[in-house]
Amino acid sequence: MDAVAFIWKRLGTACESLPEAHLLLQAFNAVCRLAAPSLLFKSEAIVHPDEVVQYIDPGECRLSYNPLQMALIWNSLATRDVSLLAQALERRHGIPEGTAWVNYVRSHDDIGWTFSDQDAAELGIDGHDHRRFLNAFYVNRFPGSFARGVPFQDNPRTGDARISGTTASLAGLESAADAGADGTGVARVLLAHAIILSTGGIPLLYLGDEVGQLNDHTYLEDPAKAVDSRWVGRPAYPEDRYAARTDPTTEAGAIFRGLMDLIEIRKQTPEFAGGRLLPFHTDNPHVLGYQRPGLLDGEDSTVVAFVNVADTAQHLGAETLSGLPETAWELIGGERVFLRTGLRLEPLGVRWLRI
Repeated sequence: MDAVAFIWKRLGTACESLPEAHLLLQAFNAVCRLAAPSLLFKSEAIVHPDEVVQYIDPGECRLSYNPLQMALIWNSLATRDVSLLAQALERRHGIPEGTAWVNYVRSHDDIGWTFSDQDAAELGIDGHDHRRFLNAFYVNRFPGSFARGVPFQDNPRTGDARISGTTASLAGLESAADAGADGTGVARVLLAHAIILSTGGIPLLYLGDEVGQLNDHTYLEDPAKAVDSRWVGRPAYPEDRYAARTDPTTEAGAIFRGLMDLIEIRKQTPEFAGGRLLPFHTDNPHVLGYQRPGLLDGEDSTVVAFVNVADTAQHLGAETLSGLPETAWELIGGERVFLRTGLRLEPLGVRWLRI
């Protein structure tokens, strides 16, 4: 249900999330239960987080894009700070039984910074100014930016804009291609996908992202597309990158192999089923933590995830981990790790620990 918040119009209103929009969804569901009972609706509502969840219901949309998580993954990579994302996972991840998020790193459209200004203010962040920073950062108008996005609906007077681009170009692979690859772009791509694979819901992989496809600026040569920068992230099939996907020495091969490994681990990790997520406070602004409780061979089991969004290694102290067992099984590395002396996370590193 594309732009579901705007499917009912009424003169004199903003035509956003009117009551009739929900009534229409309920009517569509009633008809489909008769004519196509296996059909489910997926909500695409790029609006305030309080409104997004209003459409997630067994009687309306059982599935929903997770635009807040997507935006805050990119926010975390730009700021090297996970505070907003950790807050969102703790407060806004839970949805009704029988529904599920569709988690994604990017889509065919642009990125909008849909976080709540009230949520940001609790962390000392001015929402308006922070959006201006993110817009500048992701179009390489901020010093030290690794991103090479393209502004969409840019308003130079207000600084308002949204961001177009492929995952690889936003994560730094396009800038690395210009300045010499340093490997961090590949790590950011894998980190972002590790989050959507492990937080609970249905992960969505956008075609081309599994081989690190870069922006396609040839859209500017087509008058029918040149006015819409979203076409930069809708490139044609990258034959050369798919041909290189089995060579781990290439960017395409490193991303493809890394994603295949993460997907295989997810398939073998029943704790990642469902949508239940519990927070884990890491006491480190660079490290995101969360717990996925579930069942393993019929017994209670939990996987704790740690994600380091910093470009430097981070250490979680023994006191922070004192509530965990002495040892845990590292799912990604396939080894037992000892937690009593703390835990090291590599730059842009991810750890999935079964405890």
